[in-house]
Amino acid sequence: MFNLIRRDVILQKRLLLTFLPFILFFIFMDVHPTVTFLVANIFIPYNAFYYDEKAETNILLNSLPYTRKEIIGSRYLGAIVYMVLAVGVTSLALFALNKPFTMTDIAVGSGLFLLFAALTFPLFYILKPGHITTVILFSFILLVGIGPPIMSFLAEHLTAITDFVANLSLPVLYTGAVLAIVTLYGVSWGVTTMIYQRKSF
Repeated sequence: MFNLIRRDVILQKRLLLTFLPFILFFIFMDVHPTVTFLVANIFIPYNAFYYDEKAETNILLNSLPYTRKEIIGSRYLGAIVYMVLAVGVTSLALFALNKPFTMTDIAVGSGLFLLFAALTFPLFYILKPGHITTVILFSFILLVGIGPPIMSFLAEHLTAITDFVANLSLPVLYTGAVLAIVTLYGVSWGVTTMIYQRKSF
C-alpha cells in the first residue's frame, strides 16, 4: 500500500514544483490561514485523482498485485499523509513570512479537508470518468466563496442551534467535531471500498 501512496508523489513530481508557489500566492494575498491550510491539503490528493481520471489508471491498478481494498486504502491513508506534509510545509512558509496563524487554523483547515474528502472521494467511483475532478474543485471554490455568508445567515436565524453550540465548552466542541469527522471519513472509506469492489473495468 505504501508503494501506491508513493506512486502518486512520483507521478506528480513536476506538478509538485508548483505547490509552494501556489501556497505562497494565497499567503501573499492575505487569505485567511484556515483557507490556506484547506487549499494546501487539497492540492496533492485531488491532483492524483485528476491524473488517474485522465489516464484511466484503474485498469492498470487492477492488473497489479494489489487488492481493491488496498487501492482504496492507499487513497484514504495517502490523503492523511499528504495532509500532514502540506500542513508542515504551509506552516513553515507562514512562519518564514512572519504571517500569524494558530493551531485552530490548522485544525479547522484540516478538519474541513477531511470532511470535503469524505463527501467527494466516493464520487470518483460512482460517476463516470471525464470531468469529475474539475466539477468537484469548482464546487469547492464556490463553497469557499458562499459558505461563510450562508453560515452567518444560518447563525442569525437558527438561534436555538447557535445558542446550544455557544454554550458548549471548547474541549467538548472540538472533541465532538473530531469524532464526527473521523466517523464520516471512516464511513466514506467503507462505502468507497464496497463501491470499488463491485465495479468492473
